[in-house]
Amino acid sequence: MKVGLFIPCYVDQFYPQVAVATLQLLEKLGCDVEFPMRQTCCGQPMANSGYEHLTHGCNENFVDNFQGFDYIVCPSGSCTLHVKDHLHSKKDENAAQTIRKKVYELTEFLTDVLKVENLRASFPHKVGFHQSCHGQRGLHMSQMTELVAEPFSKPEHLLSQVSGIELVTLKRKDECCGFGGTFCVAEEAVSAKMGKDRVADHLQQEVEFIAGADMSCLMHMEGILRRQKSPVKVIHIAEILNSTVHEPTT
Repeated sequence: MKVGLFIPCYVDQFYPQVAVATLQLLEKLGCDVEFPMRQTCCGQPMANSGYEHLTHGCNENFVDNFQGFDYIVCPSGSCTLHVKDHLHSKKDENAAQTIRKKVYELTEFLTDVLKVENLRASFPHKVGFHQSCHGQRGLHMSQMTELVAEPFSKPEHLLSQVSGIELVTLKRKDECCGFGGTFCVAEEAVSAKMGKDRVADHLQQEVEFIAGADMSCLMHMEGILRRQKSPVKVIHIAEILNSTVHEPTT
């Protein structure tokens, strides 16, 4: 299948290793991946701030870059959800609507489309997984704990296939980290307190890594960890799923 790789602008600028891991992982799983070089921001920051009328250029550029793919895959739930729900085009609305149906967050693509059940990956570390709000409540990547329903988690299902990993159980596993895009700028004090509480839950479980499917949330918590001089690191799930299995030498 022909896959268009959609990389959020903040990943491109600050965490390029996540983009590389996503590309390598998809290729390992047999996808023909192409990265459209002229892609830019999807327009989510402007839309979230009440300026969706200023995102037309981003929308048209996205449509121009991502037509013709079987699927479009992105290592970010928030950017994926924005495109799924808000992509429009004055030039070609039919193309925009088609793209909206083809865009997937990475872990939902691996679970729902490729139906991955046997990942050859190894990550011998103690890990806490942060489920971001957009992924959980918008893309339904995992079950919300307040619902009386059968629990599930697409990211954790994939992580369970990684050898050596110790995935801890958090006390408040689907609590917001407080990042919220522009919320962390407009309400910085509330955002910081929420982030500290989220980090504390992981630290109480004595994790080595906080993993997640959105580097925006992880970036927020990484800043808190650094200010606390904590040795705990953040890592995107793509980096774990792409980690190498070391074959025994003979």
